[in-house]
Amino acid sequence: MDPGAVTESVRYAVVRASATLRHRGPDGSGIWVDPSRSVVLGHRRLSVRDLSESGAQPMVSADGRWAITYNGELYGGAPFDRLKLGVAGGLHGTSDTEALLESIADRGVVETVTSTVGMFAFAAWDLRERVLWLARDRFGEKPLYYTTGAGRVGFASELKAMRVMGGFNEEIDRVALADYLSYGFVPGPRTIHVGVSKLSPGCVARFDRPNDAARVIRYWDPVELAGETPGRPYDDSSREEFSSLLASAVDGRLHSDVPVGALLSGGLDSTAVVAMMRRLDRGPVRTFTIGFGEAGFDESSAAESVALSLGTDHTALVVTPADAQAVIPMLPSIYDEPFADSSQIPTVLVSQLAREQVTVGLSGDGADELFGGYERYRFVDRLHGIRTRLPSPVRSAVAAGLTGIPAAAWDLLVGRLGGSRAEAALGTRPGRRLHKAGRALIATGSPYASLLRICEDVEALMVGGCESGSVWDPWSDVPASVGGGRHRAMLADTVGYLPDDLLVKVDRASMSVGLEIRTPYLDPAIFEFAWSLENGPDSHLLDRKKMLRDLVSPLVPESVVRRPKTGFGVPIGEWLRGSLHDWADDLLDPIQIARQGHLEPLVIQEMWRQHIDRRADHADALWAVLMFQAWLNEVSRD
Repeated sequence: MDPGAVTESVRYAVVRASATLRHRGPDGSGIWVDPSRSVVLGHRRLSVRDLSESGAQPMVSADGRWAITYNGELYGGAPFDRLKLGVAGGLHGTSDTEALLESIADRGVVETVTSTVGMFAFAAWDLRERVLWLARDRFGEKPLYYTTGAGRVGFASELKAMRVMGGFNEEIDRVALADYLSYGFVPGPRTIHVGVSKLSPGCVARFDRPNDAARVIRYWDPVELAGETPGRPYDDSSREEFSSLLASAVDGRLHSDVPVGALLSGGLDSTAVVAMMRRLDRGPVRTFTIGFGEAGFDESSAAESVALSLGTDHTALVVTPADAQAVIPMLPSIYDEPFADSSQIPTVLVSQLAREQVTVGLSGDGADELFGGYERYRFVDRLHGIRTRLPSPVRSAVAAGLTGIPAAAWDLLVGRLGGSRAEAALGTRPGRRLHKAGRALIATGSPYASLLRICEDVEALMVGGCESGSVWDPWSDVPASVGGGRHRAMLADTVGYLPDDLLVKVDRASMSVGLEIRTPYLDPAIFEFAWSLENGPDSHLLDRKKMLRDLVSPLVPESVVRRPKTGFGVPIGEWLRGSLHDWADDLLDPIQIARQGHLEPLVIQEMWRQHIDRRADHADALWAVLMFQAWLNEVSRD
């Protein structure tokens, strides 16, 4: 969007930017220039529904008023209802793009997205009113970046396209960097660059003039909805309602003109999705699993047991450390912004595996945030009780005891003396969890933020430190009136960790190979159902996952139903001490870090030595530093 005429150089910049996103849309491309030459839209197409030219983009509405470039899928709501009418409803084809566009022409942008169920990010240009609209889905499944200034509005699905278009300040945002080093991701609406923002989930942005700030309108607010829904018990009626809602959500996400499969981890969440796919009986179900040889990181046997029980066409691949590590040089380009959730590695691998057979995959992501699946949710209430009961000196002494023993020593002790219950509660890295608990006991901010952080002393890592109190605290996004600490944590993750870590991880990994991932649990009806259940501190539903167990227990072995939750991770700490040592050592070169001027080289070198010598487990913090350094190298080559 430009107040003057779009020059050939601007048009060419959009063409080049679109080309950087070919992985997101390998099946076609298009460029549209407004007749007044004030707007140019680009698009890359991943053909999923209506593979004909009728679904090509950018697309102009039948009345000639609206033009759109759109990424996503519709599963229900007013535009989808119109889509089902097909040609009989006056549409040229059967693409959801056309249905969405004609709904905008009928109702406007805000009313359309409010009445739409789907995952999407789009830009719609109103040729009559000369207004640009950007919109993003409720949970943030699809990404959308934008920038304003210099007489121009620029937007794209990934930052690499923004860099090619130019027109913004690429200076690193120090607050975003502090947030990233604290949590391993950049919480929205910030990005790593001062001049670029993420459009928040559940929002639309209106631009009347290129130099004006975006007018952001929230059309869906999970915090508000969670606070409004009445508590009700989990009984036969609610059990049947949940089963019906999940069936409807899965059914809507099976609509496709290309092959559909599912990512199957062997955990409860993905098992329930696959079980529902089989119950709907739309033909053979293809499932995909990645496994690792290292103990504690391999879910392939559990997934194969589920696949056998449900009768899926299953593909499993057990990869070596060398296979997994071969992905690492690709990560800065794939994620395009510093991102340090090391489960990004197996997510890329399973996406590559699935893409060999399907173009669309269903996943179990989002269930933990809605139904309380993370161990930290149960711990946060206990932690609050301990902090309330114990005087500060006692808490400090307990924290010192927990953190004073090296994490590796805790790992050994729990493994030898803790027994299976302790191992199940503390996971594959008990020392790391016990250290987090110790730090949370004495945290000055919210204890929950301390549980999420991968690095507590970010001020020491950054040149010049960071402004006191500037680091994002997820607790601040959710009012205490929502309920107990456990439920407040679940909602905090829904608006923070879910869109900015989990969904970023899945979107970038899958779209790097042109695979579309759909998430049935992230359906607004399932969200409202989950938050309608009793959530008081005395609720018998302290384990909301009982609904999923009830659903799958008649279909799969009891060992799967009762299997403790495991993370989808890799042994990154050991790899850094072993086969990744030289790669990491090069990136942590103190001379290079000092020259770049963002991080303190001596502090990082001490962390590195402590980790190598097993005096501390700095795997997560070091991975964040390494991904930042690798990203800096990548963008400097652009």
